[in-house]
Amino acid sequence: MGFFSFFSKEKKEKLDEGLQKTRENFFSRLSRAIVGKTTIDDEVLDNIEEVLMSSDVGVQTTVKIIDALEARIAKNKYMNVSEVHVVLEEIISSLFTDNTVTIEGFDFPQRNEPYIILVVGVNGVGKTTTIGKLAHQYKSAGKKVIVGAADTFRAAAVEQLLIWAERAGVESVNKGMNADPAAVAYETVSIAKSKAYDVAIIDTAGRLHNKTNLMNELGKIKRVIQKLLPDGPDEILLVLDASTGQNAIEQAKQFTAVTDVNALALTKLDGTAKGGVAITITDQFRIPIKYIGLGEKIDDLQIFDKAEFVKSLFNS
Repeated sequence: MGFFSFFSKEKKEKLDEGLQKTRENFFSRLSRAIVGKTTIDDEVLDNIEEVLMSSDVGVQTTVKIIDALEARIAKNKYMNVSEVHVVLEEIISSLFTDNTVTIEGFDFPQRNEPYIILVVGVNGVGKTTTIGKLAHQYKSAGKKVIVGAADTFRAAAVEQLLIWAERAGVESVNKGMNADPAAVAYETVSIAKSKAYDVAIIDTAGRLHNKTNLMNELGKIKRVIQKLLPDGPDEILLVLDASTGQNAIEQAKQFTAVTDVNALALTKLDGTAKGGVAITITDQFRIPIKYIGLGEKIDDLQIFDKAEFVKSLFNS
């Protein structure tokens, strides 16, 4: 059974727990915005707009939600305040981009070539931790996994990835600090291909101070991967820290400008009230959120399910 046809009770409980701060921030504000009202007037719409903005839903996305709500009100002139939650839930769900560009779940049919994931993101967002958790999830699903330490700009990044690889019980490729990142990526994919690995996950440097260097480095990594696998990488995964709110939007702008990001991972959702930024990110960039981090444990990574996410957000 595919992941999207099954969302276990345990996963739902973990999601509800992880979104508690965001839900309290959003839902409680929304309830106060409409308390005592019997009809949806301009004051109610203004209050809802303020709630969205204060929940780290960006300006453009907030306007889109309010416009859609007004259109629904115009269509159904007898809509009352009690229906607002249901309508908003439907509208927000429609903004999320479906996960159609990536393999379903951590389990997938046997391929002739390894599935290559290139992971990008600034330092401190949980990039290396996410790689470790991904490796663990794929290994737990019975897949043969290898990781490559191509963030050679920082010795700590290499060391941290090796620790996570050992914890996940997967093979790793490491050439040490200051090694050529493209050489690490090439060797990782070469081993993955020759030894019939199912998944190869490659870390990259998280520097944004010089976008030209970043673009050149990522471009070189992609080119060496394509020497071995012309259609690779399958997934360029941008890791963003949800607790940084609108700063995550700026990071998404920077990375989507220099490489072809086709999947997102939102980390640290369990420790923030700014989870509303997920709505803005997927709406603004039209890139699917594939993974969400809901804790520090090795199995605290879920594949994002938009229906369950929005349902949890509105769960009073």
